[in-house]
Amino acid sequence: MEKIDRIFVLHKILSNRRTPVSIERLCDRLECSDSTARRTLRFLRDRLSAPLEYDQALNGWYYDRHQNDSFELPGFWFSPEELYALLVSHHLLTTLQPGLLAEHIAPIKARIERLLEQQNIQRPAIHERIRILQMAARPSDIQNFRKLASSLLRGEQVKVLYHGRERDKTTERIISPQRLVYYRSNWYLDAWCHMKNGLRTFALDRMHPVIEMGKKAKRLSQKELDQQLASSYGIFSGQPKHTAVLHFSPSAARWVADEQWHPQQSGEVLSDGSYELRIPYNDPRELMMDILKYGPDVVVKSPKSLQNAVTKRLKNAAEQYRQGGQVLNWAIMGNEAAGKTGK
Repeated sequence: MEKIDRIFVLHKILSNRRTPVSIERLCDRLECSDSTARRTLRFLRDRLSAPLEYDQALNGWYYDRHQNDSFELPGFWFSPEELYALLVSHHLLTTLQPGLLAEHIAPIKARIERLLEQQNIQRPAIHERIRILQMAARPSDIQNFRKLASSLLRGEQVKVLYHGRERDKTTERIISPQRLVYYRSNWYLDAWCHMKNGLRTFALDRMHPVIEMGKKAKRLSQKELDQQLASSYGIFSGQPKHTAVLHFSPSAARWVADEQWHPQQSGEVLSDGSYELRIPYNDPRELMMDILKYGPDVVVKSPKSLQNAVTKRLKNAAEQYRQGGQVLNWAIMGNEAAGKTGK
């Protein structure tokens, strides 16, 4: 155990005890010799001004609560593991949304790194050792993100131009932000739309511009938000109207049985090693995408409407490959004929 670790552990032991601790007990907890434990005690008392006292009658060390009932280690309040965890959290945040809080949290990161240096602890190359992969991420404008986050936290309305992909149409909306959602490598905003007079989910990358209005927003409770936006499968939420029953092959079951597709899902491993998963949903679009990626390793047992929709998509895909295969064969035959003619 390093010196700084011993100091931190010793402080925690003494802070959590109301009775004196023997030197033998401290040696055991600090994983060190008697002389090292005593040097650590002296350092804590003399260099860090800890209210450390020795009880001769009980033959143990303790913190004098009458001197200072809230003593903290000066200059650092975190163990090395906690400092590393903070750096990892900083790396995660800056990777998920580059530039979001850079100017605010950069000084904190610098301070953590200085603390590590002061404690003679190696500063880790977080960006080299931790890799964060975002699949199909769509960058959001940092200024728009800040405006939306600020209005959300202040409880104020914003006006946006929103371009919906599905209808390929741009509309002006006045919305009351309710919460930001990071989902499948992209940011979304759950908001009350005053034009539609209802809750909607907006993709942040489709909002431009964002105008802060300074007008009090309509606020909904977390219970209302969860009932309308988190009770069904995926980002296309709403009150669930159906329950999908999916049957996965034994090979796929080894993966799916450990996955959470939805907080209200239920699943059962069957006698042959296959897995049956039940998921509440409203809009089938996103659920279908996740079903299709398992190909022949999943069968939709019910409802019939979802089964038919998946079947249709699979048939269309197979037809695309069939037609593509014919075109490829014709191209190959054409090239072979041209080669023979050239000879």
